[in-house]
Amino acid sequence: MRIFLYLIVIILANVITAKFAPLHLGIFIIPYGSFLIGVTFILRDFVQNRYGKRNTYLLICLALILSAISSYLLGDTLWIVFASAISFLVSETFDTEIYSRMKKSFYTRVLYSGTVGGILDSTIFVIIGLSPIGAGMVPWAGVWSAILGQIIIKIVMQFLGVSVLQLTNITKREFAN
Repeated sequence: MRIFLYLIVIILANVITAKFAPLHLGIFIIPYGSFLIGVTFILRDFVQNRYGKRNTYLLICLALILSAISSYLLGDTLWIVFASAISFLVSETFDTEIYSRMKKSFYTRVLYSGTVGGILDSTIFVIIGLSPIGAGMVPWAGVWSAILGQIIIKIVMQFLGVSVLQLTNITKREFAN
């Protein structure tokens, strides 16, 4: 079930981003799919707990392919698909490695690894995909607003996710069964 949820949330984030114009909150530009990306890092941690790091990397490759296909089928340009793939690969790799190597509590590892993953995902995608370097959808003057908007939402989702896990007393061991 956790693999299915991980993959579905990634595809759903692409669909929502493609179907709805970004949210403009003050100076911030936030694609609605960003709300789900923070959740994917938490789901990936649960997948890793159950199936190990090696199998998680295989699943990340599958998720990358599904994400790229869904993004392209939803009408994204090849440049956006490329930027999405690069940001996904880097952010998921960092999330996996930080989560694996930290010697802290389950909740702390989920929070830290997902926060770093969200920061990398947002920064890389906006610069490579949306800025004038890429598709040119966001002018240089708006790049920081787009990056910060996504980072804020992804970090908020990490904190909310970890809070829900703690409040419901879900631990890696309980979810792994």
